[in-house]
Amino acid sequence: MHETLFVVTEALEGPAVERWGRLFAEAAARRPRRLVLDLRHSQRIDAAAIELLLQLHRRLLGSGGRLVLRAPGERVRRTLILARVEQVLDVEDACPGPIALADAR
Repeated sequence: MHETLFVVTEALEGPAVERWGRLFAEAAARRPRRLVLDLRHSQRIDAAAIELLLQLHRRLLGSGGRLVLRAPGERVRRTLILARVEQVLDVEDACPGPIALADAR
């Protein structure tokens, strides 16, 4: 599998972290070359979400894959900077083509 894309449609905090985390883990188990999380619709992330992203990043690197955070908003980007993970995680600004929305709820 070359690329798996998730469009996160809510704040990645609290109970949402666990819900989305299960989906991300299932996708990572299929060993994609790129696991892309489109964060343009996610207004906030919390510490649990950052920990999840770091674990996912390490897991994918270990299997030859890559985690990509696509189009995070200013607030999410600021949180990543404050947590000092913006240079560890791969952040991509642009989005190639249209996106179909999916919801983890």
